[in-house]
Amino acid sequence: MRKYKYQIPRRLLQISILFIFFGGNAYGWNVLRGNLSSAKVLDAIPLSDPFAVLQSYSAGASIATDALVGALIILLFYAVLGGRVFCGWVCPVNMVTDLACKIRTSFNLDTIWKSWDIQRGVRFWVIGLSVVLSAILGVAAFEWISPIGALHRGIIYGFGFGWAFVLIVFLFDLFAVKNGFCGHLCPLGGFYSIVGRFGFLRIGYDKAKCTSCMKCIEICPEEQVLSIVNQHSGAVLSGECINCGRCIEVCDDNAVKFSSIYLNKYSNNK
Repeated sequence: MRKYKYQIPRRLLQISILFIFFGGNAYGWNVLRGNLSSAKVLDAIPLSDPFAVLQSYSAGASIATDALVGALIILLFYAVLGGRVFCGWVCPVNMVTDLACKIRTSFNLDTIWKSWDIQRGVRFWVIGLSVVLSAILGVAAFEWISPIGALHRGIIYGFGFGWAFVLIVFLFDLFAVKNGFCGHLCPLGGFYSIVGRFGFLRIGYDKAKCTSCMKCIEICPEEQVLSIVNQHSGAVLSGECINCGRCIEVCDDNAVKFSSIYLNKYSNNK
């Protein structure tokens, strides 16, 4: 079970959130109503996607007080927690892209054709483009085509044409670029990597225990964040880490574990 120590809880949380949202729409549950862009907890506490609010503001829309408060709550939550926890533990598209990656790896598709060369920094350009296009078009640009919103709303309210965006992401990750959408293009992931840059939850690495098997880097969807492996002990400081725990699950040396940027017991000078 160690192999799925965090993967099973992640999947249960992702599915549970979808189920609770679905129940809010289908059965009137008030635990969590709405969707990932705008919701309320117990019909009282507003929650809003801060990136969606930013786009709406750029589009010239008047932002309601509830939306601003909800965006601030979410922003602070992920800023304090750190990294891209939303991507690894909440986002429903993560399940789609992980499936594509699993199939791609199982059938060794990387040996059949060369993956497209896309820099991970492209997602930060997409953030800027989303904001600019929102201002030009007068609508929240990324929200309009977001596979995250399409999948989430489709499960809650029923699929329309939104399934096409999800299929495109799956095929893109399967045939074009490994971890392509989440790891290279998604502006929401880029947004949360900036927001969570200084949060407390980190992956800690103990070089003294490491046998250089490199399983952690092979499994990591954001392998560049593990640059400290074989270099020095310490914590992963990059906000691009999605804190999925896959590196911990595959490490037979117990050299990798969840830690804290502030209470990390490993010295960077070790």
